[in-house]
Amino acid sequence: MPNAPWASSVTIDMHDRTTDLHPHQSGAELQPARLVGGSPRAPTRATTAGTRRALERDPATREDFRRAFPRRLTVGALGAGTYLGDCTDDDDDAYARTLRAAIALGVNLVDTASNYRCQRSERTVGRTLDALFESGGARRDEVIICTKGGYLAFDAAPPPSRAAYEAWREATLFATGIVTQDELVRGGHSLAPSFLAHQLAQSRANLRLQTIDVYYLHNPEEQLLGVDRAQFRARLRAAFTFLEEAAQRGEIVSYGCATWLGLRVGPEHRQHLTLAELVAVAREVAGTSHHFRLVQLPLSLAMPEAARVPTQPLGRRMVTLLEAADALGIGVVASAALMQGRLATGLPDEVRDLFPECATDAQRALRFATSLPGVACALVGMRHGAHLEENLGAWQRRA
Repeated sequence: MPNAPWASSVTIDMHDRTTDLHPHQSGAELQPARLVGGSPRAPTRATTAGTRRALERDPATREDFRRAFPRRLTVGALGAGTYLGDCTDDDDDAYARTLRAAIALGVNLVDTASNYRCQRSERTVGRTLDALFESGGARRDEVIICTKGGYLAFDAAPPPSRAAYEAWREATLFATGIVTQDELVRGGHSLAPSFLAHQLAQSRANLRLQTIDVYYLHNPEEQLLGVDRAQFRARLRAAFTFLEEAAQRGEIVSYGCATWLGLRVGPEHRQHLTLAELVAVAREVAGTSHHFRLVQLPLSLAMPEAARVPTQPLGRRMVTLLEAADALGIGVVASAALMQGRLATGLPDEVRDLFPECATDAQRALRFATSLPGVACALVGMRHGAHLEENLGAWQRRA
């Protein structure tokens, strides 16, 4: 990956986000714009009854679209992702239109992150859901809202140069005490509790939520490119301690790790993560009542490692990530299910034969990802109604 975070969102995944907040505000000063749902008694999180209700909205959807999710929730097999796109009003509007349509059709998991499109994705999700909740088009208890923290998140657009980037970091983060230079890895990633506190408050404000259903540490394996494993574990423990405290305060319901490489590669890889160790750290911090419930990672026809490669030590055996998650009681969400559209066409005949009920390759790729044992949901970024309709067709009853 390129090593210029001021020039590319790929380097530190800061490509998409925005906030209505002054960039110098500290985490303690950031507050949700207001509670969604109107009444102080309105639900502030997804619930068992609410998520089940959402999945009953579209009678054309087949029963296998409904999946179990941690905390006895029900989730649709297709989740709405918000990673791709430019930092423009046009892409904001496209996401908003498709998200409204998706929720009306029973898609009830929305996934975003503080740094996506320089905070624009979070803000778009917040405005769109707020309007739906106010109008009665959906209810807060029906929608599982997930976001992530760990990467620096610009305000609306990335700095135009390295010098501007460094000046922004100095004024926004270092001078305010949100994070120190030593707490950053590769210039743009941190698990420091003070930084996570700022990001969580920023995300709650962007999303206009009192409570976020799932808060992921974003690619924690990035830290292993800058510190040794002992220091990484200490940083992870401090981050989990903060997240357990946030759950106790009602700012989040549960937390997890959204990874790219860490859970797909073997122990010989520098960025390898062990799911059993992540769970062990959560238990050290909060005992068996910990709130570590989910992992998110790429899982597709092109990246099937979580289902096929034994990367995870479990007792005396090496098992796949999906086997480890099942044994440890951790939910799994698949990202990059269509590989940014590259799996939407040109699949071999063997795959078509596996899913004869599907009409397109995009549908076949989605059915593959969600047919794997333990996968609750596959995320797809959708900015066009036609793509939403096609993707949902993977689970529609046919005449």
